[in-house]
Amino acid sequence: MKIAQVAPLWERVPPPNYGGIELVVSRLTDELVRRGHEVTLFASGDSQTLAYLEAVYPQALRLDPNIKEYAVYEMLELSQVYQSAAQFDIIHSHVGISALPLASLITATSTVHTLHNHFTRDNRHLFNHHKKQPYVSISNSQRQIDLNYIDTIYNGIELADYPFVAQPSEPPYLAFLGRFSPEKGPQHAIAIAKQSGLRLKMAGKVDVQDSKFFEQEIAPLIDSQQIEYLGEINHVEKTELLGNAAITLFPISWQEPFGLVMIESMATGTPVIAMNFGSVPEVIVQGKTGFICKSYAEMAAMIPLALELNRQTCRKHVENNFSVSQMVNGYEAVYRQIIKDRIESNGCICAGNIQF
Repeated sequence: MKIAQVAPLWERVPPPNYGGIELVVSRLTDELVRRGHEVTLFASGDSQTLAYLEAVYPQALRLDPNIKEYAVYEMLELSQVYQSAAQFDIIHSHVGISALPLASLITATSTVHTLHNHFTRDNRHLFNHHKKQPYVSISNSQRQIDLNYIDTIYNGIELADYPFVAQPSEPPYLAFLGRFSPEKGPQHAIAIAKQSGLRLKMAGKVDVQDSKFFEQEIAPLIDSQQIEYLGEINHVEKTELLGNAAITLFPISWQEPFGLVMIESMATGTPVIAMNFGSVPEVIVQGKTGFICKSYAEMAAMIPLALELNRQTCRKHVENNFSVSQMVNGYEAVYRQIIKDRIESNGCICAGNIQF
């Protein structure tokens, strides 16, 4: 197939540090190329990919302080995509609502939209207006409004990128990895660590809109002894943080669509204790690879039990359910189904040599 992958421009593909969507796009794109598909990746110019790279800006937009209007560059990207739509059998958008209006105007090539983010009161209006376009959810819990869902495909990771750690560091510590925003719960992770008496190592980025929250509620509690902040770390540092931890905390307070950190942690062998929001029950096996809790107090109470969980079971769970191979198998099937439906309804001739 001839496939266009459309990535956000805020971060490069793959991200050097934090960036869940961009990591998923990278693994998906490269595996599609390895399987013989002709793939064009629309992304920032500093992206690293096996596909043919089309860029409207030389670097990730977050790295350029002169960029004031992100939407301008996103529209440039989408203009490039849809002006060349006839070259592709299918367009795969990872940029959310921005692609919906243009995708609805192109009939010769279908666009499938992966829903990486959550629905808001405002964006629901646009999704409902374009509800007949094909969508892929990344968890079943994400399906909060009525859309034309083709499938649910869980995000996948390359297991080789996450070395298994049979025995965590001594003395044991808790890990938190994610954006330092209220809904991600770093403040709750600190409270849980203090209640348990264990050390907590925290890593992740602080977005501009969350800087006040970080300065007022997180920074005063970082003592570099029990509570340690590592900043925004790279992939190797991330796997070391997660793999050497006794437990990873996922104390979210919002309907997380997936939560890549959970499978990254379990891939290294480290169980996860999480709040029961969004996709958490679809990712964690209760009492086997972690614990799903209804309160932060319960999260703290589960720590002794989580310390006894089998780390090999955690790793096996990711191997069986969240590999790149499984993810790409799912997307290949979705692409073929959408293309087949379009051919049958429109009688169109597609750009590639597709076998069903």
